[in-house]
Amino acid sequence: MDRRSFLARTLGCSAAATFATQFRAHAAIERGDTRIDMVSDGHLTVPRDFLFGAVPPDDLAPILAKHGIAGEMIEPDCTLTLLRDGERTVLFDIGAGPNFMPTTGKVLDSLARIDVAPEDVTHVVFTHGHPDHLWGVYDEFDDLTFPEAAYLIGRGERDYWIDPNTLDRVDDMRKPFAVGAKRILGEIGEQVEVFGDGDEVLPGIEAVATPGHTPGHMSFAVGDVMIVGDAIANAHVAFEQPGWPSGTDQDAGEGAKTRAALLDRMAADRMDMVGFHLPFPGIGRVNRDGAGYRFIPAEE
Repeated sequence: MDRRSFLARTLGCSAAATFATQFRAHAAIERGDTRIDMVSDGHLTVPRDFLFGAVPPDDLAPILAKHGIAGEMIEPDCTLTLLRDGERTVLFDIGAGPNFMPTTGKVLDSLARIDVAPEDVTHVVFTHGHPDHLWGVYDEFDDLTFPEAAYLIGRGERDYWIDPNTLDRVDDMRKPFAVGAKRILGEIGEQVEVFGDGDEVLPGIEAVATPGHTPGHMSFAVGDVMIVGDAIANAHVAFEQPGWPSGTDQDAGEGAKTRAALLDRMAADRMDMVGFHLPFPGIGRVNRDGAGYRFIPAEE
């Protein structure tokens, strides 16, 4: 038995007892021959101040209270997007893998629940190079998680993370991010294709530059569906006050401008949106609400 078969078998035994209770029914969007499924990679556990520490507490408290958010820790969902069109099986981002947080790295279990094997994935398209989006390139045995997949990433994002000077330019919290991204992107370099803003990454998938969270962050328009990655990273503050700084953005000012422009486009064009850290399954619409916006989950 090879290592991948061993992993699949052991996952089949242990996941039945542990992951079955965590798994939530996925949701899907269908457009003609194209099906978009949402698959969970688990969730993060992060301090609230990491996300909102730059916002005055008196301004922040009413929004969090309205959305039932309390306590010092927040657990944002991590939801990957899977697109199938009959020819390609495309995964947007790859998850955190086994070495980031114990609450992440669940994507193989989620894919198995909808009968998608690792070998079925033909392309992985990255929004950006943070650990919960990139580190899942490798599995527990340091083998490629999706051995048949081609990798695609924005040119600016790739260049930023492989630049040897990036490590000296980021704060201490992000230094492990930079080390991991440089290593992984360097190791799979020959398998990585790059693209720019406005490019058709794959048939029917348009790259939309959304910098700020990272310098080269990309979102993707698939017809009337926008896959936003971390350009909009929560379903409350980011909508009601898109101009407020986010602690997760490397450039808070640029991130705020990007959020406002992206929310305005999706509201004006009445697009469906998919967000990586929005409440699972992360699908919904954007409505204008006074000077801000409101996230309308798909089930409402």
